[in-house]
This record gives sequence, C-alpha cells and structure tokens, in this order.
Amino acid sequence: MEWLSIIVMLTIACLVSWYFFSGHDSLEPGQLAPDFKLTDQNGNLQRLADFRGKWLALYFYPKDGTPGCTRQACAFRDDLSKLKALDAEVVGISVDTINSHVNFAQKFGLQFPLLADTAAETATHYHSLLNLGIVKFAKRNTFLIDPFGRIAKVYLSANARHNSSEIVSDLKRLKDMNNLYL
Repeated sequence: MEWLSIIVMLTIACLVSWYFFSGHDSLEPGQLAPDFKLTDQNGNLQRLADFRGKWLALYFYPKDGTPGCTRQACAFRDDLSKLKALDAEVVGISVDTINSHVNFAQKFGLQFPLLADTAAETATHYHSLLNLGIVKFAKRNTFLIDPFGRIAKVYLSANARHNSSEIVSDLKRLKDMNNLYL
C-alpha cells in the first residue's frame, strides 16, 4: 500500500511538472488582445473596448485574499496614481465570484475593477487558466495592452511583489519610445 501511495504521488508530481514546464501557447506582443465581457465587483459590465485609448494592465491572479494575490493587488493599488499618470488602467481577473471580489476589494481598498471570470473563458482565451479537473485557478499572468487593443508585453508567472512596478517602468519606457517617433 505504501508503494501505491508513492507511485500516485510521483505521477501527480510528474503531471504538475509537465504542465508548468512544457511549452504552452501564449499570446505574443503585437497580437490583438482577446475581447472579454465580464462583471466587476460593483456589478458593472466591463469589456476590452471600454479601455480603448488607454494602456491597460490586465492581470490574472489565482484567488482573492491569498497572500500572493493580496500582495499583488495592494501593489497595484499603491501604484494606481503612477499608472493613471501614464494614462493606464488596471484590471484584475480571477475565476472567483463577484461576492468574493466585493469582499476582497473592500477589505484592501482596491479602487480598480476585479472581474469575475467564473466560467474561466477569459482566462482560457488568455492562456492563463490552470485546470486541475474539478478545481480551476487563473495563472498569475499579466498582459500590458496598448491603447489600440494590442498586446505590448506579456508577464508570464508574474512576480506578485514586483509586477506593478515592472508595469510602471515598462510603460515609461514604451511611452518614451513612442515619443521618439512623434
């Protein structure tokens, strides 16, 4: 019986390793960002088109209220004025419910939309879904989308602590590059 447990654990470890380390499709810079239409914690329907004309930091995260997700959300909250000064908006997406988002946003004073992707369709379109059968989570991926709806940069397995500051730095660099050509 002990050997059976070891074999099962090794099989699970191999499958998880294969999933995380094998090549998976990802969106690339220059591609049009997949459209979405999801409800936020305030009951508002949000679409990608609503953000046209602005930069958008669209970040996927696994679960409301967990340590890494809280750290990432609070970093975006703390950098929100810097991002807005760069003509950028922030939107978080997870497969959690609207009620979960309401509690998370209220508890941590999050002043940006958290979208409920309960069917996991948007996470799937962005290649940001971790599907473990009966349990699904969004992967911690972030997409910087330009004012025309194209992906400017992709942050796979984004660092919860530094993701927001990376976005600020990259936005400054991208905007400086665009100013060279005006």
